[in-house]
Formats: sequence, structure tokens, C-alpha cells
Amino acid sequence: MNTVQAHHFNPEILREYDIRGIVGDTLNVSDMHAIGRAFGSILAARGGKTCAVGYDGRLTSPQLECALVDGLGKSGIDTVRIGCGPTPMLYFASTTLNVDAGLMITGSHNPSEYNGIKMTLGGKSFFGADIQILGRMAAAGEFINGNGSSQNRSVFTEYVERILNDYRGDRELTVAWDPGNGAAGDVVVELTKRLPGVHHIINAPIDGNFPAHHPDPTVEKNLDQLKTLIADKNCDLGFAFDGDGDRIGVVDGKGRVLWGDQILVLVAREVLHDQPGATIITDVKASQVFFDEIKRLGGNPLMWKTGHSHIKTKMQETGAPLAGEMSAHIFFKHRYYGFDDAVYTAVRLLSVVASSQQSLADMRDAMPQMLNTPEIRIDCAETRKFQVIEEVRKRLNERPGIEVNEIDGVRVTDEDGWWLLRASNTQAVLVARCESVTEAGLDRLKIKLIAELNRSGVETPAL
Repeated sequence: MNTVQAHHFNPEILREYDIRGIVGDTLNVSDMHAIGRAFGSILAARGGKTCAVGYDGRLTSPQLECALVDGLGKSGIDTVRIGCGPTPMLYFASTTLNVDAGLMITGSHNPSEYNGIKMTLGGKSFFGADIQILGRMAAAGEFINGNGSSQNRSVFTEYVERILNDYRGDRELTVAWDPGNGAAGDVVVELTKRLPGVHHIINAPIDGNFPAHHPDPTVEKNLDQLKTLIADKNCDLGFAFDGDGDRIGVVDGKGRVLWGDQILVLVAREVLHDQPGATIITDVKASQVFFDEIKRLGGNPLMWKTGHSHIKTKMQETGAPLAGEMSAHIFFKHRYYGFDDAVYTAVRLLSVVASSQQSLADMRDAMPQMLNTPEIRIDCAETRKFQVIEEVRKRLNERPGIEVNEIDGVRVTDEDGWWLLRASNTQAVLVARCESVTEAGLDRLKIKLIAELNRSGVETPAL
């Protein structure tokens, strides 16, 4: 290992799950080159030699990809460049091409000025402490030198065929699709040519300006065009995707959104039919309905930390065939590879509906109905947010008559339902949510949550 010119990253971009910043401000081409040098050096030190690289449709992605590949090569890593596509296509390439690592240039669901990178090494997420090690290595300039090669290799056709392979269904449905001008657009166009049924697609061309709407289907206003399309074309259901195709949005034929935990319950039915008693994982923000329904279906529900890297890691530890988050990352190990793939999830949910005499709206209506708040984000200084959680935890541990889950922040259950408070790993905010079976119960939970925040000196918005 030789010491060459050191590189110091803006610390804001070294996040918990990935590296991400505003291009031209906190993230530049030189940063991406240094990421290639440092990641390549880590990979080489661990005995690796090859890496698949992909990029999303953002305007800055091609130049960042070139800088990354150059940095990897200078650390002796051979790269397989799969080109533009969704993040799950990069995961697919990393799994099927016999490479040691996978790197995806993507700004995910963030606005167009953002970009960054998601990383895997040895089939596992590269996150948390690994990202901090990468930053320190770059700052020290401790890079392995080498002369790696690069080759172009499309996996687009194999990826689409693999997704199609798991479609099942007896009924032909009318389906609306909105890739949101994100990186999944070309995949959706090709996929729908070969799926049964009638398909209507909007915002398919990949365009890093995102001219139609912000590329985040977990924000309901971004689904307005999809809802209109469903109504105009009398569709049975509709799907939307985020900027890099690993988060899904689902809307039923009545124009109602199904959130991550509801999607997970519906696709779990087939999984638990094949694997009775299997563990199904979700994050701490999920509804109690998820836990009750998975038990009713014969499964073992497991609550875990929020964050796609945490969920993937827990899946590997437990051997769970299915997992998902409220943020609509859904992970299938059942008949698939265990990574979060929104287009694949769409096909699996489509299969559930096409194999049933019920509509998606009927399935949604059959679930127990709860009253809950959306995800509430409360500004809190980066230096203070984890302290607040610890203060609240200590106070709750001295209080009788409640159940406190401390896996990720605090999730407090009492006679009214539950409330959650956790510190975001990616922003200077606290995240809260409440759920009850009655309006009065929900109001009481909000009051309890506000009281705890106020005791720690945190100003709260109207809940």
C-alpha cells in the first residue's frame, strides 16, 4: 500500500447507508475518483479483483461513473460496466456475473441536483462503519496501486427475462405504470411488452431533470398522475418507482395508496404458503396490522431497524425469505436474490392479484383498518438528535404500564396503540409516528409523544 495524494470528503456526504451529496457543491468528480481509489483498495486488501458498475439517469451520472471506474482501475480493480439502468439491475449483475463487488452511481429518490453511490462487497451491503473507513483511507491517501481493466457488458435482457420468469397469473389485468422518468423506465417498457394484460405507461423516458414530478413514490402527491391514469383508463391497479427503481409506489383501482407494510402483507401470502412459519422482517415504523396479519398467515413477524442496509443484513442473519420497509423497499429472497427491487416487487404483486378473484382494492379493504399519522419529521440538530432519544428512553424505562421496544429509537405500546420516535440516520431530524384503532386513542398518543419531546426541549409541529 502506497501513500499518494490524500483526499478529504465533505463529511456530510458520508452517510449511514450510502455516499450522497449535491453535485458541484458537496460532491464532485474528484470525490468519485477518490471513492474508486479507496473502495478499490479495500476490495483488493480483502482479496477481491472485480467490480460491476452501473449508473442511473441523472445528468451527472455518466461523468461520475467514468471517474469512479478510473479510480477503481488505478487501484488494480477490473470493472464490468453495465451502463444506465435501475439499482436492482446493478445488484442483479453483481449476483450473476461472478464479480466481487457492485457499485451504483445514483441519487436515489433525491432531487435532480443530487447524486451519490450505493455499494456492495462480497454480496453484502457496504455501509455504516465501512463508509467511515473509506473516508479515513482517502484522507490518509493510503491506496493500493494497480492497473485494472474495464469492459462493457449489458445485462438488460437477462434482467428483464429474470423478472418475467416469476410472473404467475390467470386473469389479465389493466395496469398503469409511472417510472417517473427514472432509471427503471426502459425496463418497464420492455417488461410490459411481454406481460399479459393491458398496460398504460407514463413518464417512461429516462430524464435526469425529472420533468413530470419528484422521483419519490412514498410522497403521495407524486402519485397524482398515476391516480389520474388509473381513473382515465379504468385500471385495476398502478405502480410507480423512485429515481433508481428500488422503491415502489402502489395504487389500487379506487385510487388509494398501499403503503410498504400493506404491500408486504399481500406478497407474504405466497411466500408463507411455500414456507410456513418463515420469518418476515419489517422496520419499526410498520403498522401493528403487519405483525398481526403475518402471525395470522402462519409466519413469524420480526421488527428491525429502519434502513435498507440494516434490513438486508438482518435477512442474511435470519435466512428470512421476505422483508420490507415503510419506505417501500421490498426484499425478496423467496425465488429471488434478496435485494430490494421495485419492478420485481410489482410483478410479484401483480401475480398475487392476477391469481385471485379479488381485486387489489378488495384485498386492501379486507385488511384490518387502523388510524395512523404519516411519518412526522421534526427538526433536531445533528449533535442533539441521538441525545434526545436517549433521554426519552431513560424516562420511559421508569414508567409502568407500557411496553418499550428499543431496536431503533423507542416504539412505545400502551392501551391506546403505539407511538414511535427515532433519530434519522441521514438527516438532522427526529422521525415520529402514531397508530391507534380510534380517533380518541390517536389523539392521546400524540399528546404523549409531544410531552416527551417537550421534556427534552424539542419544539414540535402540530401533529
